[in-house]
Amino acid sequence: MELYPSQSLMKLINSLLFLLLSFVVYAHEGPSDVAKKAKSLKVMTYNIHHCNPPSAGSKIDVEAIARVITAEKPDFVALQEVDVNTERSGKGLNQAKELARLTGMHFFFSKAIDHQGGDYGVAVLSRFPILDSTRFILPIDPAIGGETRTIAAVTVEPTKGKRIIFASTHLDLKEPNRLTQAELIIRHFNGQRLPVILGGDFNAQADSKVIQLFDQTFVRSCQPCAPTIPVKNPNRAIDFVMYKQDSSLRSVSTNVIDEQYASDHLPVVVELKLN
Repeated sequence: MELYPSQSLMKLINSLLFLLLSFVVYAHEGPSDVAKKAKSLKVMTYNIHHCNPPSAGSKIDVEAIARVITAEKPDFVALQEVDVNTERSGKGLNQAKELARLTGMHFFFSKAIDHQGGDYGVAVLSRFPILDSTRFILPIDPAIGGETRTIAAVTVEPTKGKRIIFASTHLDLKEPNRLTQAELIIRHFNGQRLPVILGGDFNAQADSKVIQLFDQTFVRSCQPCAPTIPVKNPNRAIDFVMYKQDSSLRSVSTNVIDEQYASDHLPVVVELKLN
């Protein structure tokens, strides 16, 4: 008579013990404990120049922008200068939608102006499902002229029970308009109770009145920040990622990607911790 367990029985017992120990460890570190851990978020802001590489004439190269995004594997992307159904980019081409398809992300587009029979504005790409979205116009002073701008903002839940707002914008070229637009953005997001991340082309450098105004409510991911334009021998930083001071976000790193073909701006990639 065999008094010892067979080899197959011992394997079964060991497997059951492993599963039991795994369950005990998971039960000790329950969902509430996991949720308390900081989550890393990777954010990109990118002025894509309507997917028109400056060195390629009038060519539209959506795939080039998609490759830049895919290489960095961001959770969120704030896009500026996005075309939808324009003559220059192609009727039937929604650049935000196509970039979302090529990168496997969700998207939300906000129109700023009519352009060549279509729409022109900013957009957001999100790795997470979009739970809510909003857009609003950033006005200009008719007395000095300029270009109407906009905000695209989405609400997502990157960690169970923890929602955040991610937004994209592109401010006007004229400082008085930028100041008015900045005041409206700050006022809007001050009314939000969720953590807010804002990425964009601010058309303003760190020592400008506009960025100093944002610095009163938001924290820039970098100080100082590396230049983002022009793409060759860049000498000015005007593309930033920032988050509200009262949020549970913290900046870990900021990198400007040396990608000189796809656009006339360099993309900025930021790693944040969400507590």
